[in-house]
Amino acid sequence: MSRIGNNPVLIPEGVTVNIEENVVTVKGKLGELKQEFLDITIKIEDNSVVLSRPSEHKDHKAKHGLYRALINNMVNGVSTGWTKELELVGVGYRATNQGQKLDLALGFSHNIVLEVVPEVKVETISEKGKNPIVKLTSIDKQLIGQVAAKIRGFRSPEPYKGKGVRFVGEQVRRKAGKSA
Repeated sequence: MSRIGNNPVLIPEGVTVNIEENVVTVKGKLGELKQEFLDITIKIEDNSVVLSRPSEHKDHKAKHGLYRALINNMVNGVSTGWTKELELVGVGYRATNQGQKLDLALGFSHNIVLEVVPEVKVETISEKGKNPIVKLTSIDKQLIGQVAAKIRGFRSPEPYKGKGVRFVGEQVRRKAGKSA
């Protein structure tokens, strides 16, 4: 029995959820998201979305919890939005942006210029004496996670000095290195 799938998704004020055939559309003050769902029955009952599965098949059980989580992420995205912050740790690591172009200096012979999709808003914060921070904001949790993972993939944190691109608050396991 899926504990997550059985929980109803509460719809906050100012958010509307429409279900047409297999497509769920969620509209809120920040925007609109659409997602197609298969094999699971979705109903709106007294200001909440309730999901039910047709059988106890393994595939239906997996989709039950997944679809509930996706709808919950869509509702939270259009009402409050999602943010991810990446920290650049290393000497000479810099980040600047002009509109949707993110320019990263990560210790390579050249700067990395990334054209970020328009659904994700980019902001860079550079304060003296602190590591530069790249702040991503969007209503789509999957898309913002994908963009953040791509930026982090340019220079993942390494275990010896801890240099690289990491999420704010992420703990990097350090290794001792060789002893003389």
